[in-house]
Formats: sequence, C-alpha cells, structure tokens
Amino acid sequence: MAGCVLESEDSRFFNAALYFQDGELLHVHRKVYLPTYGLFDEQRYFAAGNRFSTFSAALGSDQARQWKVGILICEEMWHPSAPGLLARQGVDLFICTSASPGRGVAPGAGLGTAHSYDAITRTYGQLYTSYLLYTNRSGYEDGVAFWGGSRVIGPDGSVIAEASRKEEMLQAELSLAQLRRTRIAFPLLRDERHDLESDQ
Repeated sequence: MAGCVLESEDSRFFNAALYFQDGELLHVHRKVYLPTYGLFDEQRYFAAGNRFSTFSAALGSDQARQWKVGILICEEMWHPSAPGLLARQGVDLFICTSASPGRGVAPGAGLGTAHSYDAITRTYGQLYTSYLLYTNRSGYEDGVAFWGGSRVIGPDGSVIAEASRKEEMLQAELSLAQLRRTRIAFPLLRDERHDLESDQ
C-alpha cells in the first residue's frame, strides 16, 4: 500500500491511498474528510473524494476466502460515518493510514492524540467486529512531532501488536476463522438495521 497525490483529468488533486496486490493496483481510495482546523488546511490544496468502498484482497494462501478490506485516511477515523459505511459493506479489515502529529497532553503525561487513537482503534475493532491495521508516521518535520504508535487490533478490540514512537515493522497473524468466531459470539453486524431512516 502507498500514499500519494492523484491528479484528476480536470486538474484536481486528491490525497489518496493505493492498494497493490501481486504488483497490480487493486484499489484506490481518495480521502473524503479533509481537516481544516488547528494546523491542518487540506481543503486549501486537495479536492475531497466522495465514497467509501470495500474491495476483495487475498491475505495469505491458507484463508477460506478473500478478505473484504476498507481504507481510512487519518481524519476519516474521526467521522463515525466512514467506518460505518464500510461496515455496511461487510468489511473484515480496516486499513487506516495516518500522519497524526502529537497534540495535547492527556492524564498520565501521555499525548492526547495517542490516547484518542487508542480509544478509536479499539472501539472500531470491537464495534464492527473487524480487524484494524493502524499505521502512523513517526519522527519530526518542520518542528512537528509525529508520535508513531502503529498497531494491529483484533475483532474483539484487543491490541494484537503495537509499535513504539520509533519507526518499526509489525507482524501479526490475521485469521478469518477467528473473525467468524468473534462475529458468532457478538453478532453486531448481523443484527444491524440498515433499513432504518432518520426523520430529518
């Protein structure tokens, strides 16, 4: 997977994530939610995407079927509609890329953003009974610190693997059998009512 800036035929630029499999481009996600607060000003430079869609990917040769994968880019994790739309499509694995700078101090002398992403990643894993891969930038650029903290979350919300604030490579085993067992025990997606409508 790789992040890039994509230019459209009408000269608009998109913050995008590309997923490759066996050397072939399998899926493109154009970032939908562009932050324009604090030190962020993405809408000044980028156009917004307009959809969240899952795609099928083979992860390992011994899996019973292909995985349904959905991509979220940074700010999109802060908008519940984004993972919700992917969950409606039966997502098995969220891949969340991020360039989150360290901001705020949380109780216990930790970074506020690190505490927030800890809660968000574990909540989405458990709430949508899906695996979640979160990767965040680490290091410094122009006086801004990026706190790292990449992690793998299980479908029960548990932390399977986690990196420090430094650049690291994580390895974890993902299992469709474990995903099935979790979803049988907690049938949240099965029982979701997609037919409901708002009065507004």
